[in-house]
Amino acid sequence: MILHYPPPDRDVTTDVLHGVVVTDPYRYLEDPDAKRTRAFVQAQNDLSRPYLAALPAAAPLLALTTALLTAPRHGVPWERGGRYFMIANPGELDQDRLMTGESLDALLQGPTVLLDPNELSSDGTVAMLAARVSPQGTYVAYALSEAGSDWRTIRVRRTATGEDLADELRWTKWVDPTWLPDESGFLYWRYPEPAAAQFTAAMGAGELVLHRLGDDPASDDLVWSRPDAHEWIASPWVAADGAWLVLIASPGTDSRTIVQAWRLVVDRTGRCTVDADPIAVVDDLADAHNVVASDGDTLFLRTERDAPRGRLVAVDLAALDLPWTDVIARHATDVLVDISPAAGVFVLLWSSDAAHRIEIVDRAGRSVGWPELPAPMSVTAINTRDRGAEIFIGVTTFTRPSLAYRLDVTDGAPAVSALPPAAAEVELPEVTFERRRAVSADGTLVPMSVLRRVDLPDGPRPTLLYGYGGFDIPVLPAFSALFAGWVAAGGVLAVANLRGGGEFGADWHRGGMLHRKQNVFDDLFGCAHALIDSGVSTAAQLAVHGRSNGGLLVGAAITQHPELFAAALPTVGVLDMLRFHLFTIGWAWTTDYGSPDDADDFAVLHAYSPLHRLAPGTSYPPTLICTGDHDDRVVPAHSLKFGAELQHCQSGPGPVLLRVDTRAGHGMGKPARALAAEYADQLAFAAENTGLDLNLLSPIAAHLSRGSTSTARLNSLTPVTPVPSEPT
Repeated sequence: MILHYPPPDRDVTTDVLHGVVVTDPYRYLEDPDAKRTRAFVQAQNDLSRPYLAALPAAAPLLALTTALLTAPRHGVPWERGGRYFMIANPGELDQDRLMTGESLDALLQGPTVLLDPNELSSDGTVAMLAARVSPQGTYVAYALSEAGSDWRTIRVRRTATGEDLADELRWTKWVDPTWLPDESGFLYWRYPEPAAAQFTAAMGAGELVLHRLGDDPASDDLVWSRPDAHEWIASPWVAADGAWLVLIASPGTDSRTIVQAWRLVVDRTGRCTVDADPIAVVDDLADAHNVVASDGDTLFLRTERDAPRGRLVAVDLAALDLPWTDVIARHATDVLVDISPAAGVFVLLWSSDAAHRIEIVDRAGRSVGWPELPAPMSVTAINTRDRGAEIFIGVTTFTRPSLAYRLDVTDGAPAVSALPPAAAEVELPEVTFERRRAVSADGTLVPMSVLRRVDLPDGPRPTLLYGYGGFDIPVLPAFSALFAGWVAAGGVLAVANLRGGGEFGADWHRGGMLHRKQNVFDDLFGCAHALIDSGVSTAAQLAVHGRSNGGLLVGAAITQHPELFAAALPTVGVLDMLRFHLFTIGWAWTTDYGSPDDADDFAVLHAYSPLHRLAPGTSYPPTLICTGDHDDRVVPAHSLKFGAELQHCQSGPGPVLLRVDTRAGHGMGKPARALAAEYADQLAFAAENTGLDLNLLSPIAAHLSRGSTSTARLNSLTPVTPVPSEPT
């Protein structure tokens, strides 16, 4: 198909930044509601929609991704005040519902719908992003988002009656409501109300406030803010015994934190309130810390101080001059990711070679047992209560979407039982799994997971290479309809563990941030070369995919080494590294990227910024750029400007398409069928440009399109190589 790209306006817009002249001909696309922007988006969709719909793989892949994303499913239960709660979906709904039951059996066998966001909009774009039940189970504070926005509105519902209170708190983001022990109110994070024209404008300083049920939100009590440093964000934690409020705060996305604590006291009206004077537990921004639990004045922290992979310590809040006491010392190779308290024990979440495992220890740190769970896996949730013997754990693998387990620690050693799945499972092809290592430009060994159908012969095959590499976020074995669809269709999936991520501790993260960001891209190139050199794939069969920071990764990949890839799928990517900090929450990312306002950082950012590396007359691989028209995290201007410039510069035969969802944001709360359509388009585009044989896909898609209501998953996973030790 011959494509005729819509001819967008190219304005004469230039800046001189630190002595460098930078052109920006599509700056007008930064206003999502401007007439020219709307016309540009419409023209791009008018081009991409018929092209994608006509691809041979489009229909069968849509059947497959729809089946995977609309299968019945439920989350991991939790208990409050003897009542049980769970997020669930019978399969056909755009948004998940909050369910409740007076017992665990009632929750699993005949739950009551407590909250159904599908009833709040006709197009399924109102999503429930958080549901926090009060300590005795009386109320649930829930946060709603519209059309994929990061903005949330918090409301409160009685769990016994399903009736909403009058409370409505707007202009909140990021931090979920945190209840006071007496249920009289909760803490939340809010921002000033933006003006109508400030959808993309950089946000001001937020603040942590205390809301009392029934009070006017305008009178909510300020607990903590940094108006002099708007990039700071704080997360509260309240002790189960009601003794302490502890605050973990950091600038932007920085994983390093400070720690402050307030005593909780009862005021003259008998309500729990926050004492006026905080205690500085950690006041230097040097390491990451997270609150685990407390016992009177003893605070348990997960810390990276003197332990890049984490350790568990006990801190005496009444004698802060005393040394911290190790409960779980740092491990030589594994990362202590998280710790959750239960009756007399801690649940430790370890990461070993980018996969999770669970250990139960007593409060002195002595091992009690290792629950038998699927492997390799990632843990999606650990729901405990400080003095409760029930532990609920959610698990996912590359081949299983969601599994839930109940652990009972009444007698010390954990007794493990699997909770029933939402429905019977559809058998998809059996998959093999192996861990491989690539060599990056500086000699660093970079692990990746490689999956393929077991019934396929060896030899180069169309391959999808996925990576992220940023913000201390690990990429773990997790089910994705996009991944499952590709592997079921006969493609090879390679999931890379790049520097900048959180797979191997703080040092691995630091190795791919700020002025070391090029390491992340070099790690990806090393993985691409390893796949090609080992015969897994060829450059003519290799597609690269990433979302958000991973979209930056894809943009860097095709502008630095276009010859390595047959197709590229940058999704909601950060692609303009010179102006990202000027929009919405972008300033928060300077802790990982650096700031374009700093001359030294600018030189690094300008060197790899995908938008600014595009060069006319270059043959770039076929590229499908996906975004949402009102993404208020990574604003759509990144994708729109990059797409326009890539179409302008493309000299090769590969198509460059922009797929822009309307009534969509960064991806949170996206209706299931809309997400299935996005995945199908991306996979069909990759299939078309890597030569994927659709004969393997058609029987699966035909079976699923007949209306199966089972939970779709890939069949068993067969490890074919031992898991190697941590990279050096």
